[in-house]
Amino acid sequence: MKRIIRPSLLALALCPSLLLAGCYESQTQTKQIGYRGLGMEQVDSPKTLAALAEANKPPDEVDPVAPSGQPASQVYQNVQVLGNLDENEFIRLMTAITQWVSPEQGCAYCHNPENLASDALYPKVIARTMIQMTQHINADWKTHVTTTGVTCYTCHRGQPVPANIWFTSPETAQGSLGNRAGQNAPAANVGLTSLPNDPYTPLLSYANEIRVVSKTALPEEDKQGASVKQAELTYGLMMSMSQGLGVNCTHCHNSRSFTAWDQSTPQRATAWYGIRMVRDLNNHYLEKLKASFPENRLGPNGDVPKINCATCHQGAPKPLLGLNMIKDYPELAQTARK
Repeated sequence: MKRIIRPSLLALALCPSLLLAGCYESQTQTKQIGYRGLGMEQVDSPKTLAALAEANKPPDEVDPVAPSGQPASQVYQNVQVLGNLDENEFIRLMTAITQWVSPEQGCAYCHNPENLASDALYPKVIARTMIQMTQHINADWKTHVTTTGVTCYTCHRGQPVPANIWFTSPETAQGSLGNRAGQNAPAANVGLTSLPNDPYTPLLSYANEIRVVSKTALPEEDKQGASVKQAELTYGLMMSMSQGLGVNCTHCHNSRSFTAWDQSTPQRATAWYGIRMVRDLNNHYLEKLKASFPENRLGPNGDVPKINCATCHQGAPKPLLGLNMIKDYPELAQTARK
């Protein structure tokens, strides 16, 4: 006797397969980045790579200029940084910064057109500190940025406010069903997981240890290992970093032992310095600008906008896919002088 398969049953059986097929990229490409057979690989899709290439196009070049022979501080008033630059080089850099940060608003975003020396507009005060911060990164954090360096465009990408900034999350109220304590409410910055959605305040503002497991199998006397809460914060930060750089965990960690430094990739050391660089910039540059920001630019707790890995990387393993822009603006790699 032949078995009759009803069309409705066949459709019901195929439905899950069709739904699952719609959840995945039609094409992926895998690159081996470590020892074979250990899952040490980077998975990408042509669609994602094409979008990254489009999003990381370099800005238009500003042509080199012949020196005028006069420093900018002797030609213009109130030049508190970059005053040692030749006047023509100074104008060239100002032109580039306008293109990098406020191409639509123009010079008037920072400057009063009636008095360029005035500090009345808050973006000018912020920009002055940001130039010093950029010089500090390029001069003192070569352990992370090497000789590639960063410019204003690395973060701003033609926008007055960078796309990936963060504020400390407001405290959640205690309800009748308990307190979520900043987690169990899926957030995009931690991969839509139940992990804490503000791992940045304890780990990128404060220098708390980023730990998951203890170094021994059993608890040690008089030593406190990593708690579950601490591990959740760590995983929240790692999810954010993975998204911010567009990479798998194995970009930095060996799949055999995530904690072992001697088995990790070289990128893990670069990331270690990057975390400390971000803490340095948040605490010594951005936090000190609180009095300069208007109230509408502060967070729900009245804190200043701060940076994380995604602020520069914007989904790429290297900002701007490794493009070296600092070679054309060596003045942004020198310690700030008047």
